[in-house]
Amino acid sequence: MKFGGTSMAGIERIRSVAARVKREAAAGNQVAVVVSAMAGETDRLVGFCREASPLYDPREYDVVVAAGEQITSGLLAIALQAIGVPARSWLGWQLPINTDDAFAKARIGTIDTAALDASLAAGEVAVIPGFQGVSADGRITTLGRGGSDTSAVAVAAAMKADRCDIYTDVDGVYTTDPRIVPRARKLAKVTYEEMLELASVGAKVLQTRSVGLAMKEKVRVQVLSSFTGDDAPMADTLPGTMIVGEEEIEDVERQLITGIAHDKNEAKITLTSVPDKPGSVASIFEPLAAANINVDMIIQNIAHRSSGSTSATDVTFTVPSADLPRSIEALNQAREAIGFGELIHDTRVAKISVVGVGMRSHAGVASTMFTTLGARGINIQAISTSEIKVSVLIHEDETELAVRVLHTAYGLDAEEAA
Repeated sequence: MKFGGTSMAGIERIRSVAARVKREAAAGNQVAVVVSAMAGETDRLVGFCREASPLYDPREYDVVVAAGEQITSGLLAIALQAIGVPARSWLGWQLPINTDDAFAKARIGTIDTAALDASLAAGEVAVIPGFQGVSADGRITTLGRGGSDTSAVAVAAAMKADRCDIYTDVDGVYTTDPRIVPRARKLAKVTYEEMLELASVGAKVLQTRSVGLAMKEKVRVQVLSSFTGDDAPMADTLPGTMIVGEEEIEDVERQLITGIAHDKNEAKITLTSVPDKPGSVASIFEPLAAANINVDMIIQNIAHRSSGSTSATDVTFTVPSADLPRSIEALNQAREAIGFGELIHDTRVAKISVVGVGMRSHAGVASTMFTTLGARGINIQAISTSEIKVSVLIHEDETELAVRVLHTAYGLDAEEAA
């Protein structure tokens, strides 16, 4: 069971989590709980580090920010003991959860479960702080923002759990954002691949890294709301969303599109008059890669004549909007090597994606998308595709209209508004 920051925000909510854990344990289950820091606590601790020194040592930063989860794990163990549930906290270094030494963004290597297994076998509930581990030389590490989901999936895999229940502030995965489309439907099951695509293109339910790990380790993940009442049914009867392998979903082909995601955190960059010769595109993306900037959609226009007889082309691509200033700086520094004419950037764009494993066996998915958007006068600025996803870039003012009309066009609207 994994509980996020909103579920742990204050003693009353921690007591509510303890009551939910008690019911699972009372049903005869061995339970390990992974907890996040209280909502807003990690931001507060990060702020302290920056105040102390803008050029802080990442090893000491990890010591500070790991404290948020350490506090909630101890508090939940106390709350469980208070209602008669044997429980103890296990910090990342006590299990241990072994990671590499990339402080502030560590990756989990192995988890030693011998002590954990003995504790569970003795009837104890194990409470584990998410987001933290230990490096080979014994230093505390953290996994990067949103790392508690990854911790939960990794612990579930290591202890060979039946499933990993992730309690959050939504009650499942929907066909799209219900705040935009009230007729959005909650999905009973989603494949790992679909969830990976949805998470990477803007659906904020789960962190991409945790889904990738669940897929690799074949951990069944269930997304549930932690804000159902104390008298709510048990987790294995709750209608959350199960994220599973394709083999668990009957008739994958029946449902063409699983969901529609949107992401406004994109920025578009166009470089004009790039010399049309071998290696010129590489010269654009090498400095961006060196600056650890992920490039998403890429379009190269048809070559045209520039000055004299030399051939040139325009190259357009998108980067995360937070990385736009660093992208501009990296490209301007490499301007001579690239040889572009002008750099034009635009942050008023949004990426709309349709996702579904049914695309593999159905033609016409992209055609429906383009026709539907065209009929509403929505201009497409860029397109990218994968085996189970089609994404387009549009003006951000048209985001909600695009999501609504596509949701209807693919037959995803529920019979009645939720």
